[in-house]
Amino acid sequence: MEQRNQQQPSAAFVAAAWVALLAGVSAYIIGLANVDMALNEKGYYFTVLMFGLFAAVSVQKSVRDQLEGIPVTNIYYGLAWFSTLLAIVLLTVGLWNAGLTKSEKGFYAMSFTLSLFAAIAVQKNTRDGRQQPKDRLNGE
Repeated sequence: MEQRNQQQPSAAFVAAAWVALLAGVSAYIIGLANVDMALNEKGYYFTVLMFGLFAAVSVQKSVRDQLEGIPVTNIYYGLAWFSTLLAIVLLTVGLWNAGLTKSEKGFYAMSFTLSLFAAIAVQKNTRDGRQQPKDRLNGE
């Protein structure tokens, strides 16, 4: 396994990732709280967001594990990708059939996309920030 020279993420990048995640998730949830739809529909969109966030972080982790030579089963890797794509499809189908204006549909799509991207960035930063160089681990 080749050793990669990884830099710690800058404080500005970590902060930007967290702000993006909070902005995306907050906007999405505030939008759900204020939209005129049944509670079961709001629950559907909230569940799709949570499922998408978990799936996106799982993809980032499994891809990163493979790059670092950490074993990842093919079934988990495939399920992570399938789940991420399924969350996107579920949101798309839900918005396509929703009785919302086009601007509202665009708002949910963009806040969902921002949230998924930011979740991946936060996961990457968290992992990079916790990794220590191998020579420090070995006491060299």
